[in-house]
Amino acid sequence: MKHQNGNLGLYSYEVLPGFKDVPNSQKESLFFRKLKLCSIVFDFTDPAKHVKEKEIKRQTLLELVDYVTSANGKFSEAVVQEVVKMVSVNMFRTPSPQPRENKVVDEPTMDLAWPHLQIVYEVFLRFVASSETDVKLTKKYIDQAFVLKLLDLIDSEDPREREYLKTILHRIYGKFMVHRPFIRKSINNVFYQFVFETEKHNGIAELLEILGSIINGFALPLKEEHKMFLVRALIPLHKPRCLAMYHQPLSYCITQFVEKDCKLADVVIRGLLKYWPVTNSSKEVMFLNELEEVLEATQSQEFQRCMVPLFHQIARCLSSSHFQVAERALFLWNNDPIENLIRQNRKVILPILFPALERNARNHWNQAVRSLTLNVRKIFEDLDPELFNDCLLKFQETEKKEDETKARWEARWRRLEEMGAQKTAGNYNTTACFPWKPF
Repeated sequence: MKHQNGNLGLYSYEVLPGFKDVPNSQKESLFFRKLKLCSIVFDFTDPAKHVKEKEIKRQTLLELVDYVTSANGKFSEAVVQEVVKMVSVNMFRTPSPQPRENKVVDEPTMDLAWPHLQIVYEVFLRFVASSETDVKLTKKYIDQAFVLKLLDLIDSEDPREREYLKTILHRIYGKFMVHRPFIRKSINNVFYQFVFETEKHNGIAELLEILGSIINGFALPLKEEHKMFLVRALIPLHKPRCLAMYHQPLSYCITQFVEKDCKLADVVIRGLLKYWPVTNSSKEVMFLNELEEVLEATQSQEFQRCMVPLFHQIARCLSSSHFQVAERALFLWNNDPIENLIRQNRKVILPILFPALERNARNHWNQAVRSLTLNVRKIFEDLDPELFNDCLLKFQETEKKEDETKARWEARWRRLEEMGAQKTAGNYNTTACFPWKPF
């Protein structure tokens, strides 16, 4: 076993009396002793080592949870300092080495010390959440350096640890107002490094879940700083290949911004178009899911600003040979607010979509996609027969011109092939008449 300074056997490990066994005047002193006892960190790589001492520490940590939860009266500065010291020693550690054999590649690494670590997190969570924790006094010890270490820990491979850290960071953000700008900036930096440098981080989803709650509490009108965070940090998170790992909380954050300020819809939609996947069909379906949520919150004015590039992309999705992409794009017409926007702007949208709809109805290999396409085609035809017929006529004219162009090119190729064949035959005849002879 190790004390916090890393030396062995410097601390006498013993069972301390329970809080109920000592008078109130001695409880704080006993609390200090129990915190010091729990500042000794054990090696969990050998399950047979220090079994008794590990159990003593586990029971002591559980007593600390009860003491912090039921505390009456503000925690003194000395108590705050000792609590922060104890949790720091246990939480800010070198990761335990993991056995390599039989390890599945995608299996998360579970920390072997979790039987103690979980209760340490619980002590700290109860301490931060406690009404007896004085913010002015505690912020000296839960400072920016401490918060930064918590943010570093959220990259842990252990999902249980990330869940605790998410809750604790959210509590700190809510309670310590002085740290709010720093926390937002630090999360911003994590995202920058992830998107533009490493594309490796285990805690992006948890950080986005924290942000979802933070964004929900933003006052209106939104500050310019918050809008820049959307543009520079959140929208680029659509770029990494591992988007599926955190897309749901990201989509929630993005939608929150649009719901708070509808003028941001144009910025968000153009951002999605910028990072729209080209060859990853499952990612494309995710984009379409998010697009539907954003469009639901989009007002007509913002929709009109981006509808031309947006429906060029939707037309490409309709033409996709991957049936799930085409099908998901066609499902947009099942959403009443989106269909109303399309109806109001049909004179711009239908000419963009018509070639894709017509080719799908004729040639798409998937029956479900063909059926959905025919339904959408009929919606436009019933809504505005004159516009529909104009688009059909233009499509037929374009198709005719394309067929004529194709026929001309094919005729040219045939002439070239014939000329090539004649030239080859002429060369053969010349060679036959004038065979080459050596000197």
